[in-house]
Amino acid sequence: MKIEFLPEPKLEFGVDRHIDIRFGLMNFGPIDYAHQLAPKEIRLGIVGTNESVEGVQNWLSRCKKEIPAKESKQPNLFPKFPGFRLDSGFQSTIIMDDRLQRPISQKLFEEQAGNKDINQMVIKSVDLFLSELSYLANNTNANVLMCAVPQILLNVTQNLGEQIGEMGEEEQSGDKLNFHHLLKAKAMVLKIPIQLIVPSTYDETKRKKRQRKGTFAEYRKPQDEATRAWNLHTALYYKARGVPWRLVRDAADFTTCYIGISFYQTLDGSSLLSSIAEVFNERGEGVVVRGGPAKLSKEDRQVHLEHHDAMQLLDTAIARYKQEHKNFPARVVIHKTSTFSSNEKNGFLQATRDHHIEMVDLVSITQSSTRLFRIGSYPPLRGTFLSLDDTRHILYTRGSVDFFSTYPGMYIPRPLLFRCEYTEQTPRFIAQEILALTKMNWNYYKSSAPGKLYT
Repeated sequence: MKIEFLPEPKLEFGVDRHIDIRFGLMNFGPIDYAHQLAPKEIRLGIVGTNESVEGVQNWLSRCKKEIPAKESKQPNLFPKFPGFRLDSGFQSTIIMDDRLQRPISQKLFEEQAGNKDINQMVIKSVDLFLSELSYLANNTNANVLMCAVPQILLNVTQNLGEQIGEMGEEEQSGDKLNFHHLLKAKAMVLKIPIQLIVPSTYDETKRKKRQRKGTFAEYRKPQDEATRAWNLHTALYYKARGVPWRLVRDAADFTTCYIGISFYQTLDGSSLLSSIAEVFNERGEGVVVRGGPAKLSKEDRQVHLEHHDAMQLLDTAIARYKQEHKNFPARVVIHKTSTFSSNEKNGFLQATRDHHIEMVDLVSITQSSTRLFRIGSYPPLRGTFLSLDDTRHILYTRGSVDFFSTYPGMYIPRPLLFRCEYTEQTPRFIAQEILALTKMNWNYYKSSAPGKLYT
């Protein structure tokens, strides 16, 4: 076994580089600040009750000015929010107008609150939002649509708030419909990004207790206001097609197409489908591509693709990459949450040969049950890299960070286990690349809870 520490990757911003996204934006601006297509004005459509729409409006207006940093012994962990305006930070501003707002009557949600069928309540609540979102999409020039979820909707069930992000989680609970997922899925036809916001984001007093096993847990302490502002405005800038940062790329580096493959099951469990979660380059620009059927293997109890489906999936992904970026990549990297079967491996390699792509890296990524211990009270450093053998490697993508002078998470971090199943690059190079890719996903980077490399 061999263990080493990988330095924190830097990201490229407007005029310089930095290891932290917030300080990079605050000091150097977004990478696309001088580009003509950078979103200098974000026209925000807002749907919700009169109360929730007004609450969002007031808070976003407040966020145009600087929000002080939280008092802390780790100032780098809780920086101030510089304000969302043209002369600071993102160098952009949010346009809110009465014509970009669609109120929903509070009474309609009160009627749904009495519905004992939770799934029907979720469906009807989603439809209420979708109707007004459709109006804004078809009749206004909104860049991003925001759903200001009213408090009454959060109070209907004990877990609905968790589903739409009140507690930073988005997990499906048994056979219950997930409000967040259902709304996002139905809103895809609008072709305009949507952002959900709950009352506790703009008013930290509006939080509900969580019920567990017949008892009520205490209120979870909310994030400080500056952190909430960072989280929301970063999402809005990105969804308005802004490019806030990118991976540092040397002029000699080959153009790379990153592909993350995940699998999902239909709600009724009747079929298992494959999905490429993201196909993108080092700038984070990319598309989502849906694949064909997948099967659960009897041999390893993992989900796999047949040879033809794997080849077709990658062929479609490369074609979409070419369509998006006007060139074929010199290198393809595939990350998958299950191991690569021989059929998958051969199918993927056949697709790359058909497109004359010589450099290919096939890497499977899962959470590891192996953990390392560090002397003292803090967990291992983010970037700790352990090679178990030539194929299996462990990487801490969450852990203590020197820049923060602490471990920023709430729970003991679990490292990733990645397998180099067919690679041109060295394991160390792959590990450093994975560490950098976690910074391309803001939700992954800012969250301390277990998450996915791609979302």
